Amino acid sequence: MKTHDIEDIPQGLPEFDAGLMEKTGHNLLEIACHAAGVEKSATRTLIGVSKIGVVPMTCGEGIITGFSQVVEAIVRHLGFDAFMTRHTDVAGMAEAAEKNPDILMMADDDRFVALGLRSLLVIDNGMATGKGFAAGLDLMAGGLRGEGALVIGCGPVGNGAAQGLVNSGASVSVYDIDSRVSLTLEEDLNRNFQATVSVADSLKQALASHRFIIEATNRAEVIDDGDLQPDSLIAAPGMPLGLTQAACSKAKKFLHDPLQTGVATMAVMALKGAGKTRAEASRGK
Repeated sequence: MKTHDIEDIPQGLPEFDAGLMEKTGHNLLEIACHAAGVEKSATRTLIGVSKIGVVPMTCGEGIITGFSQVVEAIVRHLGFDAFMTRHTDVAGMAEAAEKNPDILMMADDDRFVALGLRSLLVIDNGMATGKGFAAGLDLMAGGLRGEGALVIGCGPVGNGAAQGLVNSGASVSVYDIDSRVSLTLEEDLNRNFQATVSVADSLKQALASHRFIIEATNRAEVIDDGDLQPDSLIAAPGMPLGLTQAACSKAKKFLHDPLQTGVATMAVMALKGAGKTRAEASRGK
């Protein structure tokens, strides 16, 4: 991800939500709630009395200018009371803590996390992004229970996507260019979710037999239009985008964004199970 991938996100959020509604029938907050398994009206109420602090970090290469500002804009769009600290790193964390937030969000070169200070949850962006796009695909398809779905790329995002698809009731197949990674994910899902997951040996064969696809690689142009069925539905959290332009055009419906779905899902997941004290305080209890 580069600066140019995200710099236009804040002003484009209303249009982005409209696009999600057209493709899935749901907006960004509703997709995040579906991913987190929470009820949307109660979550909206909780968001209205919750605060998120975004802390800029200077360690590492720091090549994504404006990242924290974009994260703040996304969570504000969801309805959170949000702020970005003036200070960075440890000083920024101290500044944020003094404002008594419910959630802290911060990123360096290694991790992007949301810390639920009341829920005591640590939500990683990779896992949340995968679950968010799996929720988007489920809604776009009108439900995936009993359907076959393919996850391409078995890193943290693919792992989260596969978990989300399992929870939706889909029959999941996974593929990674490194077969050892595919097998590890299969074992984890079988062990932790008692899910029967298939490992695909050939990407082209797997694409030929699946119309519901999550592309979660970090490689460009992995999928071309000749690899897809005419009625394919694709959710693509991968950066860079792993589909050619021709493949994007051929897909019946196609979801892709660099940051919005992941950030929204992180925030809602970090809020899950938290905020009773704030909600009660807002009612004078």
